[in-house]
Amino acid sequence: MALTVARPQVDEYAEFHKGYMAAVANETDALAVLERQQPLIAAIGRLTPEQAAFRYADGKWSVKEVTGHLSDSERVLAYRLLRVARGDQTPLPGFDENEFVAGSNADRRTLGDLAAELAAVRATTLALVRSLDDEALLRRGTVNNWPLSTRALAFIIAGHFQHHVNILRERYSIAL
Repeated sequence: MALTVARPQVDEYAEFHKGYMAAVANETDALAVLERQQPLIAAIGRLTPEQAAFRYADGKWSVKEVTGHLSDSERVLAYRLLRVARGDQTPLPGFDENEFVAGSNADRRTLGDLAAELAAVRATTLALVRSLDDEALLRRGTVNNWPLSTRALAFIIAGHFQHHVNILRERYSIAL
């Protein structure tokens, strides 16, 4: 029987994550969403160098930085998912995405390289999620002082990615 990662209840994630949950509001299976998003990663890698360097306003991230942020964030979220799924009750800290982007050197890399890294990160996320059983998906832990379930984290990963794809489409005028 195929694994389904059912949508979490509202008490399984933080107020902060509601926007990411809204980005995948009509979805009922996080694993299916994560799988369906893979072609979007490949499409990002095919953007032109001009598109890759574009910022829609001063002080905003370039498309390269957004792509690096997606890799960094998915790694952090998948690590949290692993810890919660395994029953680790150690409270996990938050992270500052702006510091991560500032230290990433994304603008010095090619977009193709960044997209390949994101694809590799997504492949490991998918392998991890596919390895879980129903009991592990319902486990809860504490992340950045909020209770989160494993299945909520899977949806947050999918929703965070979709949130940024929506921004790339709307603010960067990138057709994905």
